[in-house]
Amino acid sequence: MPYIIAAIISFGIVFLCVPLLRRLALRLGFVDRPTSRKIHRKPVPLMGGAGLYLGIVIPLLAFQGTTPLSLTISLGGLLLVLIGLLDDAAKSKGKDFPVWPRLIIYAGVALIPLLFGIRIVGLSSPGGLIVLPEWFAIFASAAWVFALINMINFIDGVDGLASGVSTLSSITLFIAALFKGQLDTALLAVILVGACVAFLIFNFYPARIFMGDAGATFLGYTLAVIAVDGAFKSATFVTVAVPLLALGVPILDTTVVMLRRLISGKGLHRADKLHTHHMLMRWGLTQIQTVSFIYLIAALFSLLSIVVLLALS
Repeated sequence: MPYIIAAIISFGIVFLCVPLLRRLALRLGFVDRPTSRKIHRKPVPLMGGAGLYLGIVIPLLAFQGTTPLSLTISLGGLLLVLIGLLDDAAKSKGKDFPVWPRLIIYAGVALIPLLFGIRIVGLSSPGGLIVLPEWFAIFASAAWVFALINMINFIDGVDGLASGVSTLSSITLFIAALFKGQLDTALLAVILVGACVAFLIFNFYPARIFMGDAGATFLGYTLAVIAVDGAFKSATFVTVAVPLLALGVPILDTTVVMLRRLISGKGLHRADKLHTHHMLMRWGLTQIQTVSFIYLIAALFSLLSIVVLLALS
């Protein structure tokens, strides 16, 4: 019952905040303007990330109080939303925000879970816990969080894609956390479900608001922390595949794009049209068809993740 209430509260906060933020963004000219690389043809408000942050952090603090998990999400998320809004503000003025300040913040935020004891420790086996070397555990945890921050941001290129994929991933991680009895992690996951579903109402094609870098990086960070605190905790060699499959779409998309950029000799951080959604639309699919196809792939990954969890745990 608390999970349903938490999800409803999260849904309600985002559902009420987004229209207000949309009007504020339009009044301030805080919009994503069309360019040759963008798919949309009219300016779209960019403040959705602030609504997602409020919709996740408020119910999380209300239900959990100041726990290591809630503080990790609140503090790390705040930094990501602030730097994301600066990036989005530059976009609204037709400028490019420098990449290095963002990467420095992302790297710093990736260390925040470690400060609160949220990290990959080791792998369980019939003979007990196999503890990873501390340096490797720290590196792996930070690298995972840093990667997911960027991966969800990378797929946020079509209306409703990032919010929809994040919904499916968070549902899967919620089920995995419940199955393992990790109640705090399950609560955060279901709060994320509520926030993403509410945002999707305004973000599905034709989008009335974008989450911007502020929202996409925050979603990636939250999903990464859920995976580390939940599915990765006490994972076996086989069930480590559960979070990897649950987040299969952004992981696969980023891997393919990075390989293409390396082959073509482009900078790894430079924006382009090499992502899966760009390729599908180039093949003739509409935005709705593209998003629906990727939703289907994400759902299959999620289903396979649950099968692995049930069959091998």
